[in-house]
Amino acid sequence: MFDERDRAILDFEREWWQHPGAKEDAIRQTFGLSPARYYQVLGKLMDSEAALAYDPMLVKRLQRVREDRRSSRQKRVNPDSPEKN
Repeated sequence: MFDERDRAILDFEREWWQHPGAKEDAIRQTFGLSPARYYQVLGKLMDSEAALAYDPMLVKRLQRVREDRRSSRQKRVNPDSPEKN
């Protein structure tokens, strides 16, 4: 289910850099969530069709960043494995 909190999280991700202070502090103040829980929720949102329909550019960018991080992490863990394409 895509609700008001989901929209607020995506809106926050689009413009979090405008909030004063650290992102983690803004997450706590805005949503009352720990950063770990926020990123769990965001991760699920990034895979939802509703989020993609709501803000396709943001969701695609977040998915690319996530995939780049996974790829970098995989290279660090197993540097001798061939890269997947």
